[in-house]
Parts: sequence; structure tokens; C-alpha cells
Amino acid sequence: MAGVSLRKVVKRFGDNEVVHGVDLEIRHNEFVVLVGPSGCGKSTILRMIAGLEEITAGEIAIGDRVINELAPKDRDIAMVFQDYALYPHLTVFKNLSFGLEMQKLPTAEIKDRVEHAARILNITQFLDRKPRQLSGGQRQRVAMGRAIVRRPNVFLFDEPLSNLDAKLRTQMRTEIKKLHQTVQTTVIYVTHDQIEAMTLADRIVVLRDGYIEQIGSPDEVYNRPNSVFVAGFIGAPTMNFVRCRAEGGDGGLALRLADGSALAVSPALQERFGRHRDRELVLGIRPEFFQLVPGGNGAHIAPRIHVVEPLGSDTLFFFDLAGSEVVARMPPLTGLEPGDPLPLAIDMDKTHLFDAETEKAV
Repeated sequence: MAGVSLRKVVKRFGDNEVVHGVDLEIRHNEFVVLVGPSGCGKSTILRMIAGLEEITAGEIAIGDRVINELAPKDRDIAMVFQDYALYPHLTVFKNLSFGLEMQKLPTAEIKDRVEHAARILNITQFLDRKPRQLSGGQRQRVAMGRAIVRRPNVFLFDEPLSNLDAKLRTQMRTEIKKLHQTVQTTVIYVTHDQIEAMTLADRIVVLRDGYIEQIGSPDEVYNRPNSVFVAGFIGAPTMNFVRCRAEGGDGGLALRLADGSALAVSPALQERFGRHRDRELVLGIRPEFFQLVPGGNGAHIAPRIHVVEPLGSDTLFFFDLAGSEVVARMPPLTGLEPGDPLPLAIDMDKTHLFDAETEKAV
């Protein structure tokens, strides 16, 4: 079994601590994505697992073996980098076989491993080519193939798709998902792209300033974020945030916004919102949880549209709500233009509430 355990892992560069006592258990065959903005510590954690950075404090184990003092070559891991790191003077076959030749494996076994990896990645026809004769996506497949032939216990991916264009990134996400289903080994994947995290991961680890902010399945971090940071980082477009205060009594409850306007709360939701009465809150609304309506009672608004972004499959409308810029995702071809009123209902059942001071979910 090749799970990975991080126990109170710390990393300092001089007096600057960049990873603060991280605890993380990754199960055997699990696909875990470390995601967060630049400087959050995700690549540093990956490099410590790989042995490319020394651990300042704590312990890292693969299976039941602590690897703190092991050289990278002895950790039974394979790493795929952002820049491919292929040997330009060698053919694809030689790039794939080089590490195995250094291990002095039998020639027949090397050939079998290389051809097996090439079939998995659909690069058999490129084995006699040099890297300069390949596209970016093909080079990344070769880089993954070089990892596959080693048959490691753990695959480490460090932002492997960052150098590809949007279409190739989408294609390679699918290839990486298929690869994990085929090879069946533990994968730790680092990215700043939340779409990659959502589409690839069994579990997502959201990092912020060297701390773990939340760990959960894609569904959990998207639909049950535990902080404003996670809610705003996961999702495209990002979640909308509006400052508010729950006011009123048993006769009726409303969310009072910063400009003095109010959103009505239905009787069915009185208890949920009422227990936070007279507390400064942040209301979180995903763009897809607005509905275009002709009018009526309830949590309805009719702001003026600032910007329209047609995306083909749907349309984004940007507008102001109590001093906050808000975006709503609507069906295409609504016929609405900037300056028009946008009659909307907010699905309050699917909104999120955060404490305004701590920014934690309530």
C-alpha cells in the first residue's frame, strides 16, 4: 500500500516559514490535488515529498516507511514537471528508456515497459522522433510516459499543463484522468487552476499562506466551503459576496444590505437565518443560483446591468448589489443589454453565510 502521510510538516527558508505544520493523509490509489494561489506552499510541499526540498520539521511517510532522510531516487516516486524536462538529443524511445537503462534492467524488460507506456499514452507512432518534432501536448505525454515506465508507488505532478493552450489543457486533463484509472497508483497533483482541481481530484486540498484551509471532495469544497477564501477560490466565475445583517422578528425576517435595501427571507428559511440575527454576515451567492423572473415577492432584485458577457452556452451579467460587484449566470439569448434592468430571484436555499469578521462559514 502506497499512501502518503504528512505529519506536522514545516518548511522554513531562513527565518521565513512558508509551510506551517501541515497534516495530511493521502490514501493508496487516491488522486489528491493541492490547489491555491501563488505562494501558498503547494509546490514546496510537493518538492518535500519528492526529496527536492529538505523538511525543516515534521515527518513524511510513503506507506509505512518514513522518507525524511531518503534520497529522491530511493523514494519510489516519479515526478512530472511543468517544463517537460526531456532530453532534446534523444528520441522519444530513449527518453522513456533512459532511467531504466541507468537501473541496468534487462533490454527486453525495458522495451516492454516503454511500449506499454507508449500504448497507454497513444505515442507509439512518435517513438523514433526527437522532442523538437512534437507538439506541446505530445511532449507532455512523453514526460508522463517517462514516469509511467518507472512503475512508482506515487506520481507527483507539478503544474504539468501550465504551458499548454486552453484546448490542449482540456484534452490533457482527460488523458491524466484516464491514466490514473489505468495505472491505479497514488497521485499528488499541484495546480493553481481550480478547474483542474475540480475535474481531476478525488479530494482537493485548498492551501492558503502555508496552511490547509479545507480538505474535501470537489462537491464538498464547492457546495460546502468553510470560509470566504475557499468559496471565492473554487468556482468560475467566483462566488459573489455581499455584506448583510439579519433583522426582524417572528413576523418576518430580512437580510439588511449595506445600502439599506433588504432581501426578504421566506418562512421556510426563518430558522436558518434567524439564528444569526443582529450579526454582521457575508452572504455568498454562486452565479448560477440567480433566476431570471418577471417579478413577484421574495428575495428578488432588479439591478441595472453593467456588462454582458455572452459565452455561447450561457451569458454572464455583471451588476452592482449594495456596493458589491455581482455576476449572474443566465441562459443565452436573453436579449438584455447594458443599462437594462435585470429582474432576478435569488435561490436563498443555496446561499452561504459567513461571519463578517472571521470569514468562516456559520
